[in-house]
Amino acid sequence: MPRRKSAAKRQVLPDPKFREVVVTQFINGLMQRGKKSLAETILYDTFELIEKETHQPGLEVFKKAMDNVRPLLEVKSRRVGGATYQVPVEVRPDRRTALAIRWIIGFARDRKEHSMSEKLAAELIAASKKEGSTIKKREDTHRMAEANKAFAHFRW
Repeated sequence: MPRRKSAAKRQVLPDPKFREVVVTQFINGLMQRGKKSLAETILYDTFELIEKETHQPGLEVFKKAMDNVRPLLEVKSRRVGGATYQVPVEVRPDRRTALAIRWIIGFARDRKEHSMSEKLAAELIAASKKEGSTIKKREDTHRMAEANKAFAHFRW
């Protein structure tokens, strides 16, 4: 952490096709080795696959999936005395989005489909229906926070 002042938050520009900041953040999360145009192609192909499969606009399915995956609570380790407690805390809005993006991309990469577009489409469709690995991760995070509710008074 910086000693003097915190780093300024950079403004993310909306993506060229849909004019959405969340889509740009997702593209940046998907990008590897600075290949942004490839990440854009993968995501836009994913939206087309979603439209073919669900007969709904790809962006709507994406937004619904993101809303379903965003966590409300998480646990943070807090050392008190000699013991470490898992203290439940609310997740900041920007971190909610970052975690949702990270989880969706991570679980999509682990899937068995052929191309990344197919993997991502399947994961987003599952998340929009409130099923799949990313929803399980969110539920596990919430369950952990609920189980440690007794330590909420250690919140800082």
